[in-house]
Amino acid sequence: YEKQPIVSLELAVKPLVPFVSDVEQMVWTVKQNCQHPHDHLSSDKSASIMLYTLEWTSQESSFYFILNKTLRSQDRKELLPWFLYLRLFIFALSKLPSTKHRIIYRGIKMNLSDEYQKDKIFVWWAFSSSTSSMEVLERFLGQNGSRTIFNIECDSAKDISRHSMYQNENEILMYPARQFQVVSSFNSGNQLKIIHIKEIQPPFPLIHIPSTSSTIINPIENIQPSFLRIQISSSSFTNNYQNKKLQDLIEQCQSQSE
Repeated sequence: YEKQPIVSLELAVKPLVPFVSDVEQMVWTVKQNCQHPHDHLSSDKSASIMLYTLEWTSQESSFYFILNKTLRSQDRKELLPWFLYLRLFIFALSKLPSTKHRIIYRGIKMNLSDEYQKDKIFVWWAFSSSTSSMEVLERFLGQNGSRTIFNIECDSAKDISRHSMYQNENEILMYPARQFQVVSSFNSGNQLKIIHIKEIQPPFPLIHIPSTSSTIINPIENIQPSFLRIQISSSSFTNNYQNKKLQDLIEQCQSQSE
């Protein structure tokens, strides 16, 4: 994909018309909201991020859902029509500062502990949404049923909130094709599993990321599929919120990793 030219968003999605219903209407919608983008991005680059965040008539018809499903496909040829968009989107992400949060969280409404045993090395092939907020994490997962919290050490995730269709959500996004290792796994009771993972450096790059980021915080020394997209609201990112029990459980998992 990195050999593709950077083109307008309208041109980038032309090959996707047969695969994403209403994609041209989606592009028109986000372009109306990208007249004065932040972070020195062009309208097309900002709109490429906003298109990813856009919720459509259903989750299954949303752009991000179809993209991530394609990224997880074993048939890599299915990605070919996406190359122009991926070139624009990933380049736009690379221009954003990395998140200032060393630890971010991702919640899944399933018990995934058997799939993520200690020391396992794995790759998440799709873009992955995450949060730094305990409040939004708990609101997404609820307090009952099978749940998994990924406690993620990651320096490369991007804060895309200022380029989101919903700018009150403060979403943190991880690049696709990132490699991780399981540091520890903790059963906290009440069907909640906490899995601590860290981003690691693969023996060779799985995807080319342009080195044009304007700000890089704490470069990775140890050196990323996705499951569910977390909806994040800006009110969730307050410092005065505390769920002492959940915080203690996550800290207990981290202490077992050290």
